[in-house]
Amino acid sequence: MTALRPERDSSGAPYDAHDAYGEAGAFEAAVDHLEDPLTDPLPGQHPSPWFRSGSGGSAEPEQQESSGQQTPAEPQEQEWYDPEGYDRDWYGHQPPRQEPQEAQQAPEPTYEQLYGAYAPEQPAPVPDDETVGLRTSDTRRIAEPPTEGRAARRKAAKKGGTRPAEPRPDSRQGAAPLSRVEARRAERARRPSPGAVISRGLGEVFITVGVLMLLFVTYQLWWTNIRAQQQADGAAHDLQESWAKGKGKPGSFEPGQGFALLHIPRLDVVVPVAEGIDKQKVLDRGMVGHYNEGATKTAMPEAKKGNFAVAGHRNTHGEPFRYINRLEPGDPIVVETQDKYFVYKMASILPQTAPSNTSVIGPVPPGSGFTKPGRYITLTTCTPEFTSKYRMIVWGKMVEERPRDKGKPSALVN
Repeated sequence: MTALRPERDSSGAPYDAHDAYGEAGAFEAAVDHLEDPLTDPLPGQHPSPWFRSGSGGSAEPEQQESSGQQTPAEPQEQEWYDPEGYDRDWYGHQPPRQEPQEAQQAPEPTYEQLYGAYAPEQPAPVPDDETVGLRTSDTRRIAEPPTEGRAARRKAAKKGGTRPAEPRPDSRQGAAPLSRVEARRAERARRPSPGAVISRGLGEVFITVGVLMLLFVTYQLWWTNIRAQQQADGAAHDLQESWAKGKGKPGSFEPGQGFALLHIPRLDVVVPVAEGIDKQKVLDRGMVGHYNEGATKTAMPEAKKGNFAVAGHRNTHGEPFRYINRLEPGDPIVVETQDKYFVYKMASILPQTAPSNTSVIGPVPPGSGFTKPGRYITLTTCTPEFTSKYRMIVWGKMVEERPRDKGKPSALVN
């Protein structure tokens, strides 16, 4: 049978009338002496290792209950957790704990120990913008909300980039890399416009024309003089050799054929004289040409009366008459032929006249100071320098005719 509750017995007497623990109040006293009635161990059971009684066991309450004697329980300290008891009960006897000592950290190796004293620092590789853009996401959309969606950007890219291209960030400065579409759009934006291409082409044309003009000027002012002087020296040498061999007797000469040498001692000029004033055959070859055609035909030096008129370049192509403006009255001008020397004295100069004024080479040229026919010489050239707008004229009068077998005249000796 099931035992009756302690509060009542079989007779139905109340708890106060018949107490199971003896005298009245014994049960309350026993409960008050317990630390915690809910955790009080049952009789005969070993207490939990986390709960240790100060008396070392739970036999005393059982003995006290069996004897029926009430002894005041002495308060004793209890522990809820004993590390030593926990270790002993569950894991056996453990050695006493030792405080952990801080591990001595080895010093970090220096840069010289790892890479050597003179190891150069390797620069960080620069990532390719397009490759990085394909592998990484566009982080700019996180920082700032996009103004257009992905579909709008694809549609703009298919239409040829109607959307203005964004400036290309520099990935080396920490900016976000571009995607492939954005990289292509930025590349198209960097391409020059048609106007820029045209202006660039015109600039290159102007530079080319300027270089060609500079080369032409260099050719005219420098190379033509060198070439013409070489040709004139060669013609003078050939003329002297032909004289030595007895060739080239006075008479009529073919156009471009040399027949005399002109000496201007004050200007240190010695230049061959050829028949005609053709530019390519005579003047551009560094020689002086004799007027011998039509209305401009003049006399030869050996003529008893007449005006021996010649023309020559003042600039470029040997420029034999460049400084004839420095001649003064009385300066000698000598014409040397195969048989004789003809010595003239400078008489007057006409600084400027029109190219159509052919009277300056007439038998008695006006403005020269000559009043009657005689034996004269006329030198003509272009003026101002490097132009052919006007003509400069120098006149001279013959003062001596000397055979070659008598030697050179005093004007060439001194």
